[in-house]
Amino acid sequence: MASTVVSDKRPGYGQLLRTPGALSFLIPGFAARQPFAMLTIGIVLLVQHTTGSFGSAGAVAAVTGVSMALFAPQSGKLADRFGQRAVLVPGVLVHSVAVSLLVVLALVGAPLWALFLAAVPAGASVPQVGPMVRARWAAKLDGTPLMSTAAAFESVTDEFAFVVGPVLATALCTGVHPAAGLIAEAALTLVGGLFFAAQRATQPAYGRPTTATAEPHRSALSVPGVRVLVIAFLGIGSVFGGMQVSLTAFTEEIGNPGANGLLYGIFAAGNMLAGIAMGAIAWKTGPRRRLVLGYAGLAAAASLLWTAHSVLLLGALGLVVGLCIAPALITGYTLVEALVPATARTEAFTWLTGAVALGQAAAVTVAGRLADAHGASAGFLVPMAGTALALATLLALRSRLAPARGTRTIARGTRDREPVTVGSA
Repeated sequence: MASTVVSDKRPGYGQLLRTPGALSFLIPGFAARQPFAMLTIGIVLLVQHTTGSFGSAGAVAAVTGVSMALFAPQSGKLADRFGQRAVLVPGVLVHSVAVSLLVVLALVGAPLWALFLAAVPAGASVPQVGPMVRARWAAKLDGTPLMSTAAAFESVTDEFAFVVGPVLATALCTGVHPAAGLIAEAALTLVGGLFFAAQRATQPAYGRPTTATAEPHRSALSVPGVRVLVIAFLGIGSVFGGMQVSLTAFTEEIGNPGANGLLYGIFAAGNMLAGIAMGAIAWKTGPRRRLVLGYAGLAAAASLLWTAHSVLLLGALGLVVGLCIAPALITGYTLVEALVPATARTEAFTWLTGAVALGQAAAVTVAGRLADAHGASAGFLVPMAGTALALATLLALRSRLAPARGTRTIARGTRDREPVTVGSA
């Protein structure tokens, strides 16, 4: 008969950071993921400057996002099969060249189709550093109480990047040159990506599964729960994309474009603060329920953005929306550990990251068109619609987020406070 144990021990961030070898991939990993937070806003600001159209700027950014969404899972598969370094090194080189080409084409007034052509490789080659860092944590901490803490820590790191990245890109584009944000993005990608790729000691095992894992290789997308999470993360992407374009349009309307970075920074800061709290709380509710409740809060907060007509109110609402995103993101990434075998986790993480990028791409396009035609407030309708549709899907299919029957359940972290199977008859 199976026995269960519920642990009350509460490992924190300090214990997590003392994990042997962690800092060797965390520091370069942070530097390498920073450019991702700068890419979309850098494209929007540069192309809007050269074309005068938020719609055109959003379309170019959307091509980048769609390309990333389509190619990111393939990058994850290749990393699981051949190793992270083998994927990262050529990827960062291609990305730096493609972004540089996009900058040159925009500055010389090239037609929109030429910008689209350059945007495809720029998006397809975005280095998937976040998923790769998560895969390294999973390899080190699989089955330990620290895994849930690591998921929260990664969300905090992501959101800190999204606090710094858009503010930095906006400051460079408005204070130095409209192309400065993308130039900095390409340079950081090259340096940070190569530095991260050099950390071979912490790279997860790769190649065909061994007899010890006893898990045949299959696509992470074949897991029903992963498909549900992809839809949920599409809605989260609609928030990021809709906010970036609509905040830019709003600050242009009020004649204070410099406030764009501040407003987006407040939004991302809310996300970061919620992420810190998520890792510090000993949760009594399971992750599926937390995901549904957190997503409901996100949809409710996003539905109010279009009503804001002042910087103060928009900043306050943006903060609330940011506070609601972290619970959904962290819980989604935590569920991957229970749903997906270790041989496909990098791919699973990239499917979720790609879903955010795809949702962001669609939102940037639609919000850009709406902002051009009806003003910034109309652009904020996109996050409302995206999160509402994703929430409805999540409610209808939430049962698919349970691990398949027969899967061995391992502790995902004391934050979840769920029974852990330790033996069977």
